[in-house]
Amino acid sequence: MTATRFTAAVVLAQILAQIGAYTLPALLPIYIARWSLSATEAGWLIGAFFAAYVFAVPLLVALTDRVPARRVYLLGTALTALSHLGFALLADGFWSALALRAMAGVGWAGCYMPGLKVIADRQEGTAQSRAVTWHAAGVGIAGAASFAVAGSLDSLAGPAAAFLFGAAAAAMAFAIGAAVMPAEAPRRVAGAVAPAALLDFRPVLRNRAAMAWIVGYTVHTWELAALRAWAVTFLTVTIASHGAPAWLPGPAVIFTLVGLVGIAVSVTGNETAQRFGRARVVAAAMGAGAVLAFVTGWSAAISAPLAVVCVLLWNAAIYLDSSALTAGTVKAAAPGMRGATMGLHSMCGYAGGFLGPVGVGLMLDIAGHDAWGPAFGHIAIVTLIGLFLMRRLNRLA
Repeated sequence: MTATRFTAAVVLAQILAQIGAYTLPALLPIYIARWSLSATEAGWLIGAFFAAYVFAVPLLVALTDRVPARRVYLLGTALTALSHLGFALLADGFWSALALRAMAGVGWAGCYMPGLKVIADRQEGTAQSRAVTWHAAGVGIAGAASFAVAGSLDSLAGPAAAFLFGAAAAAMAFAIGAAVMPAEAPRRVAGAVAPAALLDFRPVLRNRAAMAWIVGYTVHTWELAALRAWAVTFLTVTIASHGAPAWLPGPAVIFTLVGLVGIAVSVTGNETAQRFGRARVVAAAMGAGAVLAFVTGWSAAISAPLAVVCVLLWNAAIYLDSSALTAGTVKAAAPGMRGATMGLHSMCGYAGGFLGPVGVGLMLDIAGHDAWGPAFGHIAIVTLIGLFLMRRLNRLA
């Protein structure tokens, strides 16, 4: 199989594994009402996915430097399918849903970076960077589409049908991974740095260039997870408060369209980064994201169409540096440490992904359920701090 076809097959599997990942955020208003959840509890249900990912990904991704990534990937897709199936058939409240969301996070830890590493290990240079970009685009398209898919299936057959679809798609990803991913163990790279232990990330922590991109990715995922978790609820509340013109679609469809625009921005963002400099493009994206996080929260007090425009622009700013940050980490990784470097990259990023949704929920409970200005505004502060740290690490590298 050619490298291009192999990349396409793995990206397709990643799309199928990811297509159910945002079913709960898409249907969050339903479950808040059904289970009488507080905003903090709702944030925990979204954040549990990221928290479990953080704990699982160091082991699972670092293992890909030692065992075939195929094994890790198949475990991940199996757990993903089981978590969606369990949510459809077993979840009946906060605690059962929390456990199943944690299982989904472990499953995605076995899919995302191991799948990306399988692609990256077969290519180098510009081809590798573009393959990473298309991988990010495929995952992003699936994440965006999951909102519309979940909303449509919920309208047709109820929320359980949306989770059953996610389970079936993840099972198909398992089949593709089993068919195309190599079964051999990774080969030792000449001059590679050998970690003293499987979870020894000290060589990665000493790599300041890689750590700069990892810090940027942490803030990026903090922003992205917060917006993905709460955007449908934010738009639902804003439309209920102000009304909406007849031409405006429902919140789930709106955020799918917003996500697809974001994917286009992500693909062009990496090409722009190669032309104008990755650090410059990432800094511009983070600065714009900070401004738009603040503006979006306060737009809820004005009108629904303005809120939609602000969500669109904010999401585009977030996606502008998405693939550039990951490509930067891959490029900065030391020989033989790519798996460990990507593991730390993903672990730190998804730690931000846990804090973002929970932080918004806490702010809503503290300041009031319509206090979207402070809820989204805290993300602007986090983003600016992250930008400062990333630039400082890049200067020291």
